Amino acid sequence: MTRLGQALAITTLIMLGCAAKPTNPSFPVTVRQAQSALNEMRLTPRPLSRPVIVLAGFFDPGLASRSLAKQLRKITRDDRVIPIAFLLNRNFDQCRDRVIDQIQEAFPSDDPDHTVEIDVVAVSMGGLVARYATLPPNNGATHPRRLRIARLFTISTPHRGAKLATLPTFNRLQIDMRNNSAFLQQLNARLPDAQYELIPYTRLDDLIVGATNTAPAGQTPWWVPNRPFEPAHMFAYGDPRIVADIALRLRGDAPLTSHPPAPLPTTVP
Repeated sequence: MTRLGQALAITTLIMLGCAAKPTNPSFPVTVRQAQSALNEMRLTPRPLSRPVIVLAGFFDPGLASRSLAKQLRKITRDDRVIPIAFLLNRNFDQCRDRVIDQIQEAFPSDDPDHTVEIDVVAVSMGGLVARYATLPPNNGATHPRRLRIARLFTISTPHRGAKLATLPTFNRLQIDMRNNSAFLQQLNARLPDAQYELIPYTRLDDLIVGATNTAPAGQTPWWVPNRPFEPAHMFAYGDPRIVADIALRLRGDAPLTSHPPAPLPTTVP
């Protein structure tokens, strides 16, 4: 085989690599099965137990959060699904304020200390925003209220930091998403006191965050192999397997996953 042929063969294997990836025994659903489950849910919609907010990730103008919120509305026929993005916010305090603002506007709360109770579906950085918004506000914070979460579903969230956050930058959000940053230490120190259920998801071969970083220490994410020809991190929010499992949980149906969550393959980053 010529060098060009070898290069093409290697490229093909890389692009199709997920076909050879291991199946998660605690999350063994295929994409086709998940799409079928989503279609069935659309035909038999069920309203939500509480409002849902969908939080976008880093540098996302809202494409992921709007798309995911639209899917959840179709599945539930419930309009209480609100997407929130953070493109113009420069730090986690501003992100926190934006979340509290949006929730208070959509679902006013008479409680001076907390918002109404909600479920959160968060893409990447959005999971950290949600966790931060549940903590007592800093001195001089714009909003005295804290986010009241029942369940927090995170998709590829850098709970332990993001691999690419180490790149040089002056961006405060990126700096705070570095492994063992003061911000992440603060979040993780308060996690044992959290009053919400945290349910993390990820796809293998995530080169931006790293699959091993997508759940807090001591917790294993629900993982699935990546799909062919897709960046594992950027399109995880639209993976039918992840969306279907979250949707089933929001509806109160049995999820596609089964406890205990299987460990991540030892070969993943």
